[in-house]
Amino acid sequence: MSNTPRAWAGITPEHSTPGEFALPRPAPGAPNVVLVVLDDTGFAQLGCFGSAIATPHIDALAASGLRYNRFHVTALCSPTRACLLTGRNHHAVGMGYLTDIPTAYPGYTSRLPKSAAAMPRLLRDAGFNTFAVGKWHLVPSGERSHAGPFDRWPLGIGFERYYGFLQGDTNQWAPNLVRDNHYVEPPRRPEEGYHLTEDLADTAIRCVQDQKHAAPDRPFFLYFPLGAMHAPHHVAPEWVEPYRGRFDGGWERLRAETFARQLELGIVPDGTELTRRPSWVQDWDGLSADERRVYARFQEVFAGFLTHTDVQIGRLVSFLASIGELDNTLLMLVSDNGTSAEGGQSGTFNEHRFTLALPDTIDENLARLDELGGFRSYNHYPWGWAWAGNTPLRLWKRYTWLGGIRTPLVVHWPDGFAARGDVRAQFVHAIDVMPTVLDACGVEAPATHDGVTQQPIDGSSIRATFDDASAPDPRDVQYFEMLGSRSVYFRGWKATTDHVSKGVADEERLLEGSRDFATDRWELFSLADDFAEARDLADEHPDVLARLQDIWLVEAARNQVFPLVDDLVGRFTSVLPPPNPPAARVVFRAGGSPVPDDSLPRMFGGFRLIASVETPAAPAVADGILCALGDWTNGFAFYVRDGVLVFALNRAGDVRMVRGSAPVPQGARALACHYSLDGGGPAVTLLHDGEVVASAALDVPVPMFWQHGGTALCLGYDRGFPVCDDYEVPFAWNGVLHDVVVEVGRELPPDPGAQLRAALTAE
Repeated sequence: MSNTPRAWAGITPEHSTPGEFALPRPAPGAPNVVLVVLDDTGFAQLGCFGSAIATPHIDALAASGLRYNRFHVTALCSPTRACLLTGRNHHAVGMGYLTDIPTAYPGYTSRLPKSAAAMPRLLRDAGFNTFAVGKWHLVPSGERSHAGPFDRWPLGIGFERYYGFLQGDTNQWAPNLVRDNHYVEPPRRPEEGYHLTEDLADTAIRCVQDQKHAAPDRPFFLYFPLGAMHAPHHVAPEWVEPYRGRFDGGWERLRAETFARQLELGIVPDGTELTRRPSWVQDWDGLSADERRVYARFQEVFAGFLTHTDVQIGRLVSFLASIGELDNTLLMLVSDNGTSAEGGQSGTFNEHRFTLALPDTIDENLARLDELGGFRSYNHYPWGWAWAGNTPLRLWKRYTWLGGIRTPLVVHWPDGFAARGDVRAQFVHAIDVMPTVLDACGVEAPATHDGVTQQPIDGSSIRATFDDASAPDPRDVQYFEMLGSRSVYFRGWKATTDHVSKGVADEERLLEGSRDFATDRWELFSLADDFAEARDLADEHPDVLARLQDIWLVEAARNQVFPLVDDLVGRFTSVLPPPNPPAARVVFRAGGSPVPDDSLPRMFGGFRLIASVETPAAPAVADGILCALGDWTNGFAFYVRDGVLVFALNRAGDVRMVRGSAPVPQGARALACHYSLDGGGPAVTLLHDGEVVASAALDVPVPMFWQHGGTALCLGYDRGFPVCDDYEVPFAWNGVLHDVVVEVGRELPPDPGAQLRAALTAE
């Protein structure tokens, strides 16, 4: 029985006993924790893992810390982040796929359950301050509006402060930003020098600085998941220029040179076999001179973007050192999956074009070569660079071959271990990050949390490996599944299917392998002496393969992997409805914040926009945006230019415009745009008070998906970048705008595959 006196409230203090209401305190000496998550960064793209790209600040962390060369993730973004923050396998917490398409099957709801309390909440409950700055991508589509619900936004799972973006990617020059539980505008325009990665680093530093001013002895947890290196690869020209000509030798030479450095660094063991170039990656020497010039420039821009990102990470590290906090900070840097091949065989200037199966031509890209990485681009490199970026491994993101699931892990904690610059070879997984952090911080995971019994933590602490290179692996078994690609690890063996998933057009067309679960072939590898998954032993050891296949089935059933789905149509049959479904007719009133696209009805099947306005009094001429969504990479604008009503549709860079034939009359008016497919093809009609002033057929339809990184409907002005060159933002309406009504027609998607391609490129 406790001897602590119970609180008692009498009439006066003299007749009362005060209680004890101590706040939770971290264990003495508990470290700060910083978890840096890079996006789409391959095993071989950091300097300390053999890359030719300059990453000196990350390399310095590795030189005074540890590198893990057998760290594994899930092959996609949202699932890996769920593993990192919960310590559970991704299907086990409903994140078997992207948050963008939640379904009613338990492994694919995209809703982190209360039975898996996340790391920020556990650390906050233990007395840590908690901040998240960067990409989130753990909120299901339909829950990203101003109405939430907010329990799966960062503050809802335990962070005290948040700044970043909710979707899978965003424009680095003009991002779709959230602070805490509300949307905000970037602090500066791109023309004023704004870049998202720099802004995120500024905010991360400010979060730590503010916290240390208030509680200098209290540790913090900073989750720092950057939008880099996901497409779009946006960076200023001065970061690209040092790489000019550096990749003219092509991806095969880059891969060979990288492999030689990896052997020299000890990041891959002696005896590793460099896997061969697959048939679908073009022979560099067989390309035309123009193709080589364009493709090399894509990689130069990517390299500049990565070096720029490294510098922003370095700024954060330097700040921690300057305030005396770096040595007792457990810093872990990971990538969420292997390199991205979603730029396809030839890359793309505007990834929205690739999503809509509108590949760029070499001539078009040559004409815009100097714009790659700039304001007008949304670029993604050709997949030959993705292949080289995963040296010496096979395949890439979205596949459970090692190229999709083995990524860099750097651990830095000078006060926590003595090892410096070593390589660790234990088989580690993203689910091990949370248990390791809790172990280092002296925090126990509770059996129940908020009254909910907690499901088992699948990961294990790897803290023993920090100072002991011979410490055992944290597990004997680990399953993998993504979009039907399946593999399993068991005591040094790995079995992998040849399944080719659907959703990326070039992969469907070119990749060798099975497109049917019934005909999938399993290959078998002994990872103990085959680091790169290069030598198939299935025919030599059928008994081992059979055992691993059985293990995969057991693990898949235990973790809610079934049913297997490798296309979008299979997901559509069970999509969960959003909590706040948009109506077929919605009134958006002027004067509020931009309306996130989660609150907009689907417009691709036909829509009507009706703006209730009062035009400016004479002699002024009506001018300005009535409503606009997206920008010059994809979107639409409905506006008045020099007194004439205009609708502009930008479909992945292809602009179509319809202009009224008469000026907008003075006074109170209803200005309308009607987009219809009823005549057998897309057509737009513009109206003043019901009177037609323009009608035109379009040779391109409205896309089903507007922006990869999310966007919002602006009323009475535009922001970021314009939809077309006919105006400059903000191009504010110079009359009075009362409201805009959006009405939609049929709801069913004409091309389900288009949404899958859009979702995949937004990971």
